[in-house]
Amino acid sequence: MLKTDKVQDEKSLKDEIKQLKVQKNAIILAHFYQNSEIQDIADYIGDSLALAQWAKETDAAIILLAGVYFMGETAKILSPQKKVLVPDTNAGCSLADSCPALKFEKFVKKHKNHLVVTYVNTTAAVKALSDIVVTSTNATKIIKSIPKNQPVIFGPDKNLGNYINGLTGRDMLLWDGACHVHEKFSLEKILALKKQYPNAKLLAHPECKRPILMISDFIGSTSSLLNYSQTTKTKQFIVATESGILHEMQKKSPHKTFIPAPPIDSTCGCNDCEYMKLNTLEKIYLALRDENPEVQIDDQLRINALKPIERMLELSK
Repeated sequence: MLKTDKVQDEKSLKDEIKQLKVQKNAIILAHFYQNSEIQDIADYIGDSLALAQWAKETDAAIILLAGVYFMGETAKILSPQKKVLVPDTNAGCSLADSCPALKFEKFVKKHKNHLVVTYVNTTAAVKALSDIVVTSTNATKIIKSIPKNQPVIFGPDKNLGNYINGLTGRDMLLWDGACHVHEKFSLEKILALKKQYPNAKLLAHPECKRPILMISDFIGSTSSLLNYSQTTKTKQFIVATESGILHEMQKKSPHKTFIPAPPIDSTCGCNDCEYMKLNTLEKIYLALRDENPEVQIDDQLRINALKPIERMLELSK
């Protein structure tokens, strides 16, 4: 009986959300790491920068971004004329939080001759301190485009930075930050899964620690992992990134098997982002109904944060 009630409540919420979208000329953008029921109602599902770019291209007046707060900021930076909503302002990001703007600014000032390159998973304030913003998809290409005699600061993800250093032969100065999800994967448990599924390929996000990357069959951004899982003939995959992506992987390749890589400190077989999972259908409904919480960014800060994003888009062509 409880299950029936829950299903009915979910259906009612989805119907209410659909009506509100039409009434308010709104669009829902969801990150790959959201719960499956949120992904299923989204107009577009993607990684953080793709969501912001989609927000810029749409004619919708209201953008509801179901992800974490910095993603709402990035959407607002690219689309200042649109109202950007987030379901829960407490949905932060451990990686973005590991790089407070004031501390990062002091770090940058100590190394004035360095070009500042930051990962898109940062606050607007940190982006505003940067020369170039990158994603896990284009980071290697952009770093290779920078003259080798130019010293580079890379932040905030030290694992991604180390991975890029290894690919490019550079020695970038790395900020000591990391994502709590990608830091927690258990090498021992993954090796046990590889024995259990000898034909499975290990897919890993470059935010993972080096030992995980060293045993991986394919390393790439969230969207790259999804694309690879669709295009390769392999039927089984162990996936070392946030478990929300498995929903879209399974939808795109229903005949294949996707196994979440387990974390160190849990008996659970999957690894979830506690912040991503703060978003719910009810919070999305309330945000659309009340047009709140709204992402607001000071105009000068927005302009300063936009410059390194535009530089990235130019270098990515």
